[in-house]
Amino acid sequence: MRYFAKLHGQKEAVPVDIEPAGDNRYKLTHAGKSVVVDALALEGGALSLLLEGQSYNVEFDEAGDEVRVLVRGQWSRIDVADERRLRLRQGTAGFSVEGKQLISAPMPGKVVKVLVKLGDEVKEGQGLVVVEAMKMENELKSPKAGKVVELPAKEGTAVEINARLVVVE
Repeated sequence: MRYFAKLHGQKEAVPVDIEPAGDNRYKLTHAGKSVVVDALALEGGALSLLLEGQSYNVEFDEAGDEVRVLVRGQWSRIDVADERRLRLRQGTAGFSVEGKQLISAPMPGKVVKVLVKLGDEVKEGQGLVVVEAMKMENELKSPKAGKVVELPAKEGTAVEINARLVVVE
């Protein structure tokens, strides 16, 4: 089956073909290179992967079209779509984000840096605030061009998951 994966912040999705290879093994092909992965499901939806002699424990957290993936203590956000879903999205390619957009904490952590001020004009993709969680800093970016109309985020404060950090209109 072909999937299209896009790391948060990338412009283009890349195709990844996944084929069963028997006995909890899968053949992954990307950019003409194939690898075989041993995958074993763990409790709580996590996976234990063996890839080219390296062992990885991988945890997943779905958030809409994105999947947050924890590998070796580092979270990454990946948008994953199969061919059907990608075609459906392309049919709405003219869609753009409108109205107020709330940027919230993706996980519990600490606000380590606020990159904007109330009233600032921002561009789509511009960094707004940096949150540290699990010893990793995550820069949260604006989903649209606009103006910062609310800024509850304060440097040095602890935040819970989904805490309001910035609103862009």
